Amino acid sequence: MQQYFIIDFDSTFTQVEALDELARISLKNHPDREAIYKKIEDLTNASMEGRLSFTESLQQRVKLLCANRDHLKQLITHLKKKVSVSFSRNTAFFKDHQEEVLIVSGGFKEFIIPVVTEYHIKRENIYANTFEFDEEGNIVGYDKTNPLSQEGGKVKLLREMNLQGDIYGIGDGYSDFQLKESGLIKKFFAFTENIERKSVAEKADHITPSFDEFLYINKLPRAISYPKNRIKCLVVGDIDDEALALVKKEGYNIRHRDSIEDKYLQEAGVLFCDEDNQPTPEQVQQAGKLKVIGCFGRVGSRKLAEAACANGIIIFDDPKDNPRNSDFIPRRVTAFMNEGRTHTSCNFPDLQPPRNNHAHRLIHIHRNVPGILAKINDVFARHNINIVGEFLVTNAQIGYVITDVDAGYDPQVLNELKAIEQTIKFRLLY
Repeated sequence: MQQYFIIDFDSTFTQVEALDELARISLKNHPDREAIYKKIEDLTNASMEGRLSFTESLQQRVKLLCANRDHLKQLITHLKKKVSVSFSRNTAFFKDHQEEVLIVSGGFKEFIIPVVTEYHIKRENIYANTFEFDEEGNIVGYDKTNPLSQEGGKVKLLREMNLQGDIYGIGDGYSDFQLKESGLIKKFFAFTENIERKSVAEKADHITPSFDEFLYINKLPRAISYPKNRIKCLVVGDIDDEALALVKKEGYNIRHRDSIEDKYLQEAGVLFCDEDNQPTPEQVQQAGKLKVIGCFGRVGSRKLAEAACANGIIIFDDPKDNPRNSDFIPRRVTAFMNEGRTHTSCNFPDLQPPRNNHAHRLIHIHRNVPGILAKINDVFARHNINIVGEFLVTNAQIGYVITDVDAGYDPQVLNELKAIEQTIKFRLLY
């Protein structure tokens, strides 16, 4: 059956509410700008949470803007830098599903079209309002005959379109939930990467903290194999706020504890700790899901570094109180999780493979015994899989292999790679 994906724009495709941002541009020299900003934001939230009709909210916000075409140009430049992170990394999905993806928004085509068409979304699949201008290019109103300018506009539009197939709605606001309430769509996904509106999220079929999560749940192609919001990140000790901001931006499920407790470490995929709160060798041996440790300080025990390595867990550390480590450690951890890079690790062999956007990347960590690479390549050969690039580095304990392969293989291949004798850890990176 045909599938359609109805995607909201403000606070979903982009990280921000465009009319709020337009006000900050157009009113920047206005003496009462802060009071007007606040009023516009309050009107936006009241509408998105279902406390005020969309029609009334839109009318009041447009009147307060005092904007023109030059302001819109500045807004477009700004919005292109504010596309939601999980949307921007899944450009390939939009390119491959151009017929099925529709942007449906109570925003305005004048700023939506220049942003989303860069992601292969068809102009004819963009449904939004349009401004009205005077002869000097000032915004004086909008087309009130457009159903999207009215209360329940998305519902009215979809009824007119009469799409045949399974329709999935993705958005952050009450108008998006109304599509589910109307019975016109199969499922509504509350998108919370940028903002979570509890009154909307509690009514959703599923809360999706990222677009990766939506693609994962629906078994659709995606830029990363496993959504970061599903990876638990344990934070223990005195970790700089700047470092935590970088980690949060990546989208991990962050959990703070005062000390390293076994039950929390065993659930974590990532551990950030300071020099005074490091796990024991015995703890890392039992941490089956743990992939990487970022230590803000030096790892004090050679046994810890060796135990982690033997269990396929990479460690990045840096001298305590080094001014660079609030940035250095999170970026090293991110480079490993996203690309498989091990450069500057204190316990893994060094590897810095270039990213290949046209292949799938597989990571295989195994005990350093002869013949493992041959067994890995035998799996690919038996399944007629083309290897685009392959990288192997070793130390006394482990072999670390990254293989980039063409897409389109049987998932059974992954099970066979995991089952190779002497395998410590295996994962599909992207």
